[in-house]
Amino acid sequence: MVQKHWSQVELLHETVSNPNIHIRGTHSYYSHAWTGSFEESVVRYLYGDEYSRKTWDSQWPVDQLHIGDYVCIGAEAVILMGGNHTHRMDWFSLYPFVDKITDAYVGKGDTHIQDGAWIGMRAMIMPGVEVGEGAVVASGAIVTKSVAPYTIVAGNPAVPVRKRFDEASIERLLALRIYDWPEEKFTALRDVICAEDIAALELASQNWDQRFTTQT
Repeated sequence: MVQKHWSQVELLHETVSNPNIHIRGTHSYYSHAWTGSFEESVVRYLYGDEYSRKTWDSQWPVDQLHIGDYVCIGAEAVILMGGNHTHRMDWFSLYPFVDKITDAYVGKGDTHIQDGAWIGMRAMIMPGVEVGEGAVVASGAIVTKSVAPYTIVAGNPAVPVRKRFDEASIERLLALRIYDWPEEKFTALRDVICAEDIAALELASQNWDQRFTTQT
């Protein structure tokens, strides 16, 4: 048996098998030292895991989970999906009777965790929300509404605490689309990515693009 440790992580692109979970890139990870794997412990109520796809066919379109590149997911986080949305709040009875379950189901839509986001330990992401690029979900937070890019949220329900950068810098950062860069460029410019000078990052990107255009 492999000894788990907090210094080790599970790279999602290597382990995820559910066809309804879509992993972009090769860098997103789950810090699974104290729990089961990402699919065993984090993703809940999503059709397409080994048991469900062998046992029954879904009676409704399955909400999808999309996870970007460079996403960090802390231990014991939960991403709640739509497979249990058979408790109709507008009906007198919330109980999911088998003969009524198809009518009872109400989908919440796909869930998106965008590039570079950080989901803290024991946070919970509710169905159908979007966690924006570079956003931070604090430990123990319960996210019921979408989170804007580069915003830190905390609490139950999670609310914005602050922006990681000023609005102008966020707009410039989003315009750079750093997570769409080729691996070679991202690696070469890591010193300015792992910093806080937006002008230096823009200049480095421009210089890289000019060199690449000249070489080709």
